[in-house]
Amino acid sequence: MATTHVLVVLITLLAAAEKPHAQPTLPHTIHPLRHRTGAAGRRIPFVNCLSWRLGVETNNIRDWPSVPRLCEGYVGHYMLGRQYHADCTAVAAAAIRYVAGVHLVKDGKDIWVFDIDETALSNLPYYARADVGFGVKAYNETEFEAWIKEARAPAMPETLRLYHRVVSMGIKVVFISTTKEEFRADRTLNLHIAGFRTWEMLILRGANETGAALEYKSRKRSELVNQGYRIVGNIGDQWSDLLGDNAGFRTFKMPDPMYYIA
Repeated sequence: MATTHVLVVLITLLAAAEKPHAQPTLPHTIHPLRHRTGAAGRRIPFVNCLSWRLGVETNNIRDWPSVPRLCEGYVGHYMLGRQYHADCTAVAAAAIRYVAGVHLVKDGKDIWVFDIDETALSNLPYYARADVGFGVKAYNETEFEAWIKEARAPAMPETLRLYHRVVSMGIKVVFISTTKEEFRADRTLNLHIAGFRTWEMLILRGANETGAALEYKSRKRSELVNQGYRIVGNIGDQWSDLLGDNAGFRTFKMPDPMYYIA
């Protein structure tokens, strides 16, 4: 009888061991697509704005007139938070690694092209204003030009580090901007105050120069190449800074979800 009882217990244990255990219920980590925090670590209601920014930075979303109103808070948190600075640092670090190994002829014709707005200088103090809303409000040319005249835009620290590295390598700096020629004195002063104190050329848009930004910057780069310059690097926040003719041996895109310039 005792032997039979032991056998029954063993059979019961074996059956229990072979029975598959119920799998624990796991939370949905992908669906529904809803991020718990924004780029600045704050809770946001939908993933749409993060996806929209990805589309903007990859140039899949084009010709957008302003930041979607729904995304004002998200863009603001991103621009004022740690992620924006981390993204800029990553871009600048890649550019610095590249320039450290680039082959230079050292005949005075190696140049690096820098954009100004949201590349060398940050207009975030302007875009953070309530009447601008990080790009949600329609672009006001008069107000922005008044901001340019103040010459108070701070340096983009990540770009400034790249700038110093480029200069130390003997590469000449050329700024190409769609800023109007009439603001040359203001832009020169602002660049000097921000720490950009030497350059080969500061190319601004003349009153008679027309066309889209991409066409204008392509034309100016082509003029440089025709003068014998070699564009070893090119950095900007807009795709129109980096596409087109004679873009350079390497291009680097700084993040900017606040406005689009074709």
